[in-house]
Amino acid sequence: MFRYFERLVDPYAERPIATPPAGFLAFIWHFTRPILPILVVSSLLGAAIAALEVVVFSFLGELVDWLSRSDPSTFLAENGARLAVMAAVALVLAPLVQVAWELTFHQAIMPNFPMMVRWRVHRYLLRQGLAFFQDDMAGRIANTMMQTALAVREAVTKVSDILVYVFVYFTGAVVLLASADWRLAGPLVAWFLAYLATLVFFVPRLRTISKDQADARSVMTGRVVDSYTNILTVKLFSHTAWEDVYARESMDGFLVTVRRQMRMVTLLNATLVAINYALLGGTAALSIWLWQGSAVSTGAIAVAIGLVLRLQGMSQWILWEVAALFENVGTVQDGVATLAKPLAVTDRPGAVPLVVRDGAIRFEDVHFHYGRRRGVIAGLDLAIAPHERIGVVGASGAGKSTLTNILLRLYDIERGRILIDGEDIAAVGQESLRSAIGVVTQDTALLHRSVADNIRYGRPDATDAEVIEAAKRAEAHDFILTLEDAKGRKGYDAQVGERGVRLSGGQRQRIAIARVLLKDAPILVLDEATSALDSEVEAAIQESLDTLMAGKTVIAIAHRLSTIARMDRLVVMEAGRIVETGSHAELVAAGGLYARLWARQTGGFLELSPSEAEEAAEEAERRAEAEARRAEEDERAE
Repeated sequence: MFRYFERLVDPYAERPIATPPAGFLAFIWHFTRPILPILVVSSLLGAAIAALEVVVFSFLGELVDWLSRSDPSTFLAENGARLAVMAAVALVLAPLVQVAWELTFHQAIMPNFPMMVRWRVHRYLLRQGLAFFQDDMAGRIANTMMQTALAVREAVTKVSDILVYVFVYFTGAVVLLASADWRLAGPLVAWFLAYLATLVFFVPRLRTISKDQADARSVMTGRVVDSYTNILTVKLFSHTAWEDVYARESMDGFLVTVRRQMRMVTLLNATLVAINYALLGGTAALSIWLWQGSAVSTGAIAVAIGLVLRLQGMSQWILWEVAALFENVGTVQDGVATLAKPLAVTDRPGAVPLVVRDGAIRFEDVHFHYGRRRGVIAGLDLAIAPHERIGVVGASGAGKSTLTNILLRLYDIERGRILIDGEDIAAVGQESLRSAIGVVTQDTALLHRSVADNIRYGRPDATDAEVIEAAKRAEAHDFILTLEDAKGRKGYDAQVGERGVRLSGGQRQRIAIARVLLKDAPILVLDEATSALDSEVEAAIQESLDTLMAGKTVIAIAHRLSTIARMDRLVVMEAGRIVETGSHAELVAAGGLYARLWARQTGGFLELSPSEAEEAAEEAERRAEAEARRAEEDERAE
């Protein structure tokens, strides 16, 4: 029985990935629409429960009247049939409807609804551009996703079930009392107006505080997670005291919102107690007065007092449900600002999968910057032949890594085209593009999973034997066999920790190389791929890298020039432009920027002083202006 209701809603049902609407109601509707039928059923059952509860109170009033005027010896004979109906409603129908609502609400909706929201949001966020995650804290994004999923559920269920229940219950109570004497409903209506005024005054203030609290909670969580994620840096710089202050600032900010909320709660509860006791006293006094005038029966008084006591018990629950509704509204609004951001990089309609035949790459008049006024890549033209291995050289900030980022479409360029085998990468699917490019970066971050899972990430359908073979080729197999995590898992089953913190930099990089070896993509990008390796290990895996590069188009970036000097061609970048190109020998003989960089190598590591970097940038600008003037002169001559 439980399983049946639990399967009424499939949280992982396949649905198109679309940007959530930025408007509050549209955002709610976007996630609610798939489960609308089950929500309607739940609301109808909730309304039936409220109606049946009022009916039971009416039975109570009738019973009191029957008892007051019946002979005990003939009571059952005269009222047996009506008592049987009462018993059937109270003992069979009401419990069955309640159980049906419980199963629908707690089995079908409560667990599945927020999980459906999380699943859809998670799939959407995974397709956000790199800048989205660089501009925010991972902990804050994850916390916002979790909070918003629960807030959407609470906002919808409180309106569809709880408020429907309350509306039906209150309306039924008023009708029931007015049927005895319209004046008997007067205190209830007056109480409702006072109660409504209380809501109007307090709820918006609680909503504002709750929104501030949601913001403060996200900041607090983000700061704490940031400290834990970067715990090695914290310890290396002996900044635990600094992190204490950093976290306490956000905790203080959160505590201020909690104290504001609790002050409002105290005032709210005091107001609620006052109007509740006014309702009880007013109803009791009016009932006695009407009874003295023979306007109402004893049963009507019993019903009135019973309903008032029930409403008193419900009133605080109702108010807090409404307050919670608006608190969740604030949380959803906070989530919308983060989760409804449009995707920065999207596939065009009708985008086709990229099929790499030869691996020829061409950059044509490419312009790109990261939101800055000056371009990181400015008018770049570069042609890479199939299976050609090129090395990209330049000082920090020259645009080397940006070149690979736009090739992978982690960012969309502003002008120009990038072609692979003649196909514009902007017109193909991102997944197929990145599947065709193997990447080893300088900042190697592993997933918090087993060693085998991290290597198999390169090709999920790889066998264990293929995983081990890739590790051997990356000179990683021997150290992997020595690994053991805190739970006793060993070797390839050992967990590497968040971002691979349990491994050294060199070990992480060798696992990353094994992952790319297993992927075996036709295009290879090596962005400081051996920067974390010592010379002995680098020499040991050089043969594996040569094997990896065989038959592939390769773009290799390195500050250590000796690691890329053997490439087919070197491209020297400066201020986002290509200033030199040729083989190592040709560039050294030319005596240009590359020759100066090569001459400055100490232990094979590239280092430019700030003044030299600025001088190089100015020289690049002068060259660009000269090229532009020559181009204009050529156009005039034509």
